[in-house]
Amino acid sequence: MPKAPAEEIEVAGRTVRLSSPDKVVFASRGFTKRDVFEYYLAVGDGILRALRDRPTTLQRFPDGIDGEAFFQKRIPTRGVPDWISTAKIKFPSMRTADELCPADLAHVAWAAQMGTVVFHPWPVRGAAPDNPDELRLDLDPQPGLTFGDVVSTAGVVREVLADLGWTGFPKTSGGRGVHVYVRITPRWSFVEVRRAVIALAREVERRNPAGITTSWWKEERGDRVFLDYNQMARDRTIACAYSLRANARATVSTPVTWDELTRVEPDDFDLRTVPARIAASGDAHAGIDDVEHDITPLLEWSERDERDGLGDLPYPPDHPKMPGEPKRVQPSKDRDLKSQR
Repeated sequence: MPKAPAEEIEVAGRTVRLSSPDKVVFASRGFTKRDVFEYYLAVGDGILRALRDRPTTLQRFPDGIDGEAFFQKRIPTRGVPDWISTAKIKFPSMRTADELCPADLAHVAWAAQMGTVVFHPWPVRGAAPDNPDELRLDLDPQPGLTFGDVVSTAGVVREVLADLGWTGFPKTSGGRGVHVYVRITPRWSFVEVRRAVIALAREVERRNPAGITTSWWKEERGDRVFLDYNQMARDRTIACAYSLRANARATVSTPVTWDELTRVEPDDFDLRTVPARIAASGDAHAGIDDVEHDITPLLEWSERDERDGLGDLPYPPDHPKMPGEPKRVQPSKDRDLKSQR
């Protein structure tokens, strides 16, 4: 069968070339590169709300999701349209890179043309790349738990946010997890915001310690939902709202209301169903930029916890050793702990 010719498509006043539109991306469902491209155009307002002006890592699958993938953190120096916007970000090593920083839907379409399936934005804007404006809490179920267990945990997160007088915005992860986002004033560092998230997560854990944990080490989590505080560490990113996920079902990380969260299943949301959902009921995160919160109360909680002997928690393994961080060794292999027993 002859290969379908490339097409030129107008997006946000730009011309974006779509090559190999019939290339299969999701083989089990027969979804093609054109389907992915058109999906991102259909959810344009929603995904731009999640990506606009944010440095974004691209998870690309040039040969479909069953082929090799790679994370692109640096925009190529050749073959890139002159209208593509970038932002300079700094890795934990303090090395830098120029990442895609979407200014309009044409940037998203161009990335889709390049084989991007999943978009991973930083929790910052390009104008202030060292000051997060988005606090993220990742609710990660351990093996054997259900989506219902995660939803119950999200309900506790909602209670704590309500006690703070804050507005949180939940979304499905596209798998069995849930993400909760809160807009914050961009005046604090990654270290400070991460400590604020740890304080928030510890308060959530206190309200249901049998079902919720902040333990970084898997051997200590048991059958509980893990609150992944390290998603707020520098250079850790989460698939954004309305991003496709690289699984056979072509699910979507989808914004929902708090009330909806108790009634949905992750497989309800995929490449075919989400555009229709937006057309019918709009974006559940439409108001996410209407208010930004001051994290001072969480930093005060963090100081209280430290006075009570609860200091920092381990960073991801790719980070340099951080001031005040405990030993980065799992408890079963910690010789000092063993000698105390």
